[in-house]
Amino acid sequence: MNSSLMLRRFFCFNSTTTAVAATSSTSSKKKPLVFLGSPQVSSTVLDALFEASKAPNSLFEVAAIVTQPPARRDRGKKLMPSPVAEFALDKGFPSDLIFTPERAGEDTFLSNLRALQPELCITAAYGNILPTKFLNIPPLGTVNIHPSLLPLYRGAAPVQRALQDGAKETGVSLAFTVRALDAGPVIAYETLEVDDQIKAPDLLALLFSEGSKLLIHELPSILDGSARLKAQPQDDSKVTLAPKISVEESWLSFDQEASVLHNKGGQGHGLK
Repeated sequence: MNSSLMLRRFFCFNSTTTAVAATSSTSSKKKPLVFLGSPQVSSTVLDALFEASKAPNSLFEVAAIVTQPPARRDRGKKLMPSPVAEFALDKGFPSDLIFTPERAGEDTFLSNLRALQPELCITAAYGNILPTKFLNIPPLGTVNIHPSLLPLYRGAAPVQRALQDGAKETGVSLAFTVRALDAGPVIAYETLEVDDQIKAPDLLALLFSEGSKLLIHELPSILDGSARLKAQPQDDSKVTLAPKISVEESWLSFDQEASVLHNKGGQGHGLK
């Protein structure tokens, strides 16, 4: 880890959870888990889940993967699967268990998901809104890795907005998914002091890397249901939003203050 970045871990309550591979005295059957993610940073989380599920006494298995449909890359010449789908296929994950619905509310997709009887769903930058009929399927709920300290920076661009604001501190949160955007109870979070030279892609990758570790640490409590009891509701009075960066915002103008130019530069945008 970059020596200029200092990490501190916080949990909502004192926890006696152990690693995911902790021995289950009640059942030897692994609980089916469905992972939802699309960009390259999501692969970090999926890889951590794959590795943890390999342990002889692991509590869960990755039963299916949900990701964005194939899209055209290389100037639109080639239709390619999402980075998560590519990663999963490279790892030998069955292609028939990788679902790519246009929308997460499609009836055929939801029927296939119900047939798997997932106990838990995990999301990491999936990119589609999850409707109530999806959220009602896994009995243990859906848990999201969000790269901010919720309730700060709810939305699609939390890392870019934090850098744009010149935030000295950010982090990653593990929270239950509800219908309202990034508004569910927080299970645990990790705080990061931000180096003012770091760029958004690097910070995003770091936060998802740390988020995957946080997830693996907390999975036992999520799987036994105790995370639901210890999760803390968000303080709505402290909510800030992080909408997607628009094209107009992405350009730098030299009539802006130096601090604004510097913070926008951290997002890796162009000049005008």
